[in-house]
Amino acid sequence: MTLHTLYLILQQTLIIAAFVIGLMIIIEYINVKTDGLWSKRLQASPWVQIIIGALMGVIPGCLGTYTIVSLYVHRVVNFPALIAALIATAGDEAFFMFSLFPGDALKITVILFVAAIVIGAILQLTMKNKFIGLSEMSFPLHDEPECHHHHHEHTVRKNFKNITFVRALLIAMCVMVLGLILSGVINGEHQLNILMGGQSEEAVIESFEGNHHHEIVDYHDHEHFECEEHHHEGHHHDHEGEADWIRYTLIAMFAIILVIVIVAKEHFLEEHIWEHVIKVHLPKVFLWTLGVMIALTAINHFVDIQGIVTKNPYIVLLVAILIGIIPQSGPNLIFVLLFANGTLPLSILLASSIVQDGHGALPLLAESRKAFVLSKGIKIVLGLAVGITGLLIGF
Repeated sequence: MTLHTLYLILQQTLIIAAFVIGLMIIIEYINVKTDGLWSKRLQASPWVQIIIGALMGVIPGCLGTYTIVSLYVHRVVNFPALIAALIATAGDEAFFMFSLFPGDALKITVILFVAAIVIGAILQLTMKNKFIGLSEMSFPLHDEPECHHHHHEHTVRKNFKNITFVRALLIAMCVMVLGLILSGVINGEHQLNILMGGQSEEAVIESFEGNHHHEIVDYHDHEHFECEEHHHEGHHHDHEGEADWIRYTLIAMFAIILVIVIVAKEHFLEEHIWEHVIKVHLPKVFLWTLGVMIALTAINHFVDIQGIVTKNPYIVLLVAILIGIIPQSGPNLIFVLLFANGTLPLSILLASSIVQDGHGALPLLAESRKAFVLSKGIKIVLGLAVGITGLLIGF
């Protein structure tokens, strides 16, 4: 693996990290601004709970799941609603799926949402004890009073008059990212094609390594090569248009974030963006992405991953299910990236998404191991059923 290969991987990682962290910041802001939409009325409406649980679950990241878990341990929503959220969520991997293959990501999200509603309804009709593993005591999770504030009674002029280090740093970061995109530094079609599943990492890296002068190669000169790539149906895209989609989305996203940073109160910037998103999620997102891409690139030089998946799909499905049990975002990213470059069937990625819940269920594990184990058991059965059925019908 050459230095240029590592540089190319680093560029890919930076683009993905920018996309993921940008989405996280915007969703964090929306989550705070809309706090209080769910109330005690949920307790009297279990069917609405299930719908709300599924809707919160499909929100990318951990915030929606954290909210439902917190409501569950406070006995505001019941176990069927909790299961609906845990089935619907794909954890932090959802951010990657919507940045890598938005069309298929939307399809997966719809399937997860429908499955969450169906399983939640079945449990609602059949379960007697709908608060598995809970005592009468409530347990405060992610429920700080500061998170219930409203962003008003301040002005932009006031924010700039006594600007803090955190606000200045976040503004500088947004301006820098926008400058890199607008100037074309973050622009390479090769990197963007990888993100959209247009080419495999190995193919693009080899094309760069084979170009000793590092000349820019016109995209259309590689159309014949891309058509020979072994991608599943649905991954033959207009790559140039998708490159523009990524570029324009990043510009719009960081323009919105810049406005948020300018108008938001200091508490939101420091506690929500800086302490939570930047300090907690950014290192993890960057390092997991970089590590997985390096590992996949290295493995691709020695192992025919596509051949293994093609010849042993049921073993791969079992591995995906087992890894999905881990209450942590990150390990499941390898299945997202394998699907993005066309080496993994949709059914296996769907099964992985059903079983895993990122780290959104960690508070549940701390409060009720019984509820955590039962929820994982239900999701494993569903994931195996969906995965095996999908492989049998060629999905």
